[in-house]
Amino acid sequence: MNPRFIQTLLENRRIGRAAIPSQSAAWRFADALIGTLFPHFSSEEEFFVAKEIEGRLALLAGDLRRLLRPIEGQLGKPVDEVVGALFAALPEITRKLDLDARAIRDGDPAAESYDEVVQAYPGFYAIAVHRIAHQIYQSGVPILPRLLSEHAHRQTGIDIHPGAQIGESLCIDHGTGIVVGETAVLGDHVKLYQGVTLGALSVSKQMVDTKRHPTIEDRVVIYGSAIILGGETVVGHDSVIGGNVWLTESVPPHSVVVHKSEVHVRRKAGSADLLEFHI
Repeated sequence: MNPRFIQTLLENRRIGRAAIPSQSAAWRFADALIGTLFPHFSSEEEFFVAKEIEGRLALLAGDLRRLLRPIEGQLGKPVDEVVGALFAALPEITRKLDLDARAIRDGDPAAESYDEVVQAYPGFYAIAVHRIAHQIYQSGVPILPRLLSEHAHRQTGIDIHPGAQIGESLCIDHGTGIVVGETAVLGDHVKLYQGVTLGALSVSKQMVDTKRHPTIEDRVVIYGSAIILGGETVVGHDSVIGGNVWLTESVPPHSVVVHKSEVHVRRKAGSADLLEFHI
């Protein structure tokens, strides 16, 4: 093998390891933290006394410090300040996740229990990772929040940018293929089905510092494969967006937006009677 090529690979590894957090360590941190908040995700025995939980959280805080060390110079604040902000926010994050789980349980007739939702529903897991990643994103941390959100994306097929602002009691039903952009804003009691995209009208780099993704107000239901685009697009509260809708303009509260299509069913050629159905 070419020695110069080997040397180049060695240099790349040194530079890369010095400049970015470990991807695998970031994923382990996310799962360990969620497993501490919700024992449904933990592979270890449950903690039965307060000191055990405190000790576990202290270990996780140390893990986060190590993840942040390679990018410490990019933070603009001490590592301990970022770590402290996340762990101070855990009670509120846990409260919101409890509401999310209840929203999914109450919104899906197939959900038999709260525990089933927490342990088995990909939508809940994606929301849990997002709420942690969003808190880190708010502290101005580069790279790491995206590593966390991409972990959830790979696990669930649900792609929520850590910058997206999500209110309380989010219900994600099925979830596969959902995309929520960086500047999207979701109110309380929003319900999203599989394949929904909350995206941007343009992917121009010149729009990096602008609001590119829609605002979804409270108690909006968005059915499968609906695409809602644009930073100025607002879906008013208590609206229903039907499946396969393509929406690039705002709609007022209490709207029902549907996609009209025609399906033609005919018998094969040579059939005696030609029947045509319009749906």
